[in-house]
Formats: sequence, structure tokens, C-alpha cells
Amino acid sequence: GTNVWMHLVRPLGFELDNRYLKRAGLDYWPHVNLCVHEDFDAVTRIFPRERMHFFSTHATNRYSDVTYTPGSVLLFGRETSGFDAHIHEAYADRFVLIPRTDKVRSLNLSNACAIATYEAMRQLDWAPMQGHDR
Repeated sequence: GTNVWMHLVRPLGFELDNRYLKRAGLDYWPHVNLCVHEDFDAVTRIFPRERMHFFSTHATNRYSDVTYTPGSVLLFGRETSGFDAHIHEAYADRFVLIPRTDKVRSLNLSNACAIATYEAMRQLDWAPMQGHDR
């Protein structure tokens, strides 16, 4: 519903042709701008480091303190284990946190994606949705 691209990185924790996934997407699935990458290295060959923002419970900088620009890339790790250690080490300065209470270990991945996407879009004055109902 935001007219942004979703990039998925293999290995995926689900099958894209799964009937339950398609059913959950209902009328929206045909409108998803989707690109699947074979591995994280493929992502790094496309997107420059300065455009990447990694969301993690292990970060200290808040997501709302980031200045998002056109072409910003929001990255989310696996819901169960987050990002691999080598990514944390290589991109430590690019990690941001969505604050939460200490009552939960982390946020649901879809909620985290929505929170981050809508903050970036708000900062960009909803530019990705230009020409679409807002």
C-alpha cells in the first residue's frame, strides 16, 4: 500500500508460491513490487552503504533520529535471529532501533517494517505515493 519495493534475501523462511502466503496477501499481492536476491552480497552490489539502515534490537540510535532520503534502504533481519554477526560488525554505524519496553524481546517483523516505512515516507512527504491515493 506504499508503492515501495520489497527486496527479499535468500534463504527465505517461507515459500513465495505458498498458497497461504498468497491468500494472506489477498488483493494486494499482485501490487507488491518484489525483488528476490540470492544473498546479502547481491544487495551490497546494488545499494550503497550510506543508503542502508539496518533495524535491530541491538542498536542504540533511534530510527526516528535518522534522516531518510529518496533511495533509502530499510533492512530487517530474520524475525527469529536478526542479522548475522558479520553484518553487525561491517555495518555497526548503520544500525537503528525501534524503541520498545523491556517486556518484549522484539517487535513482530511486519510491525517493525510498517513503523520504519511510514516514518521514512513521512519524512519524504509521502513522495513514493505521489500520484496514488494518500
